Amino acid sequence: MIVEILGGLVAFGALGLAMSARVIKQFEQGLVFRFGKLQEAVRGPGLTMLVPGVDQLRKVNMQIVTLPVPAQDGITRDNVTVRVDAVVYFKVQDPTKAVINVEDYRFAMLQVAQTSLRSIIGKSELDDLLANRENLNHGLELMIDTPALAWGIDIDRVEIKDVALPESMKRSMSRQAEAERERRARIITADGELQASKKLSEAAGTMEETPGALQLRLLQTIVEVAAEKNSTLVLPFPVELLRFLEKNTNLELPAEPAKPAKEPNEA
Repeated sequence: MIVEILGGLVAFGALGLAMSARVIKQFEQGLVFRFGKLQEAVRGPGLTMLVPGVDQLRKVNMQIVTLPVPAQDGITRDNVTVRVDAVVYFKVQDPTKAVINVEDYRFAMLQVAQTSLRSIIGKSELDDLLANRENLNHGLELMIDTPALAWGIDIDRVEIKDVALPESMKRSMSRQAEAERERRARIITADGELQASKKLSEAAGTMEETPGALQLRLLQTIVEVAAEKNSTLVLPFPVELLRFLEKNTNLELPAEPAKPAKEPNEA
């Protein structure tokens, strides 16, 4: 009889021990509610004991949480309709505030992130969303971090993932890019023409100082054209070139012979 009683006590003690023992993982912290009242001591990782039927354990994950923010439609400050999505990285800094001050801190963070993202879209221009995301990410992080501090949440970082544009806006941006490239090409061509004209002007001055240079250049041009094996080579000489050669070689064009005067008809 005594053995049976001792066995029952041992079994009852083992059952109570099993019901009161809890294991908290390394990345978790535990909050104990005794008759609904939060105990001040936060339970750390490892084995912790509870009072069966009296204590309730609430485990809080302390790891960094990756929270995707659904794409939000908005109108930018320069009246362009866009669709932007983002991702928020946060972790619980104070488990007591995360459990007591807010019902569901994950859902609350999602709602704050969505409203903050729509707000940042309305305050920004399209060029900022496309090329200046670092400042927008920082501003979005500050907007989310303000209410998160009261919930014991620490915002690690916020990133804007993608900016979806309407098809009409994509075509307009494509035409703008093509026009910009064409403008640059025209500027480069005009700059090349300007430099070439300056070099030609310098070459003309050199040829003017050295009369034989023009003749050598003319012969060189003839040789370059004849290298293509043309059967017939026609080289027109402008009057200005002849006058230039006459002036610099001291040659005079032969004067036309005087025509004999006609004799008067005899009566």
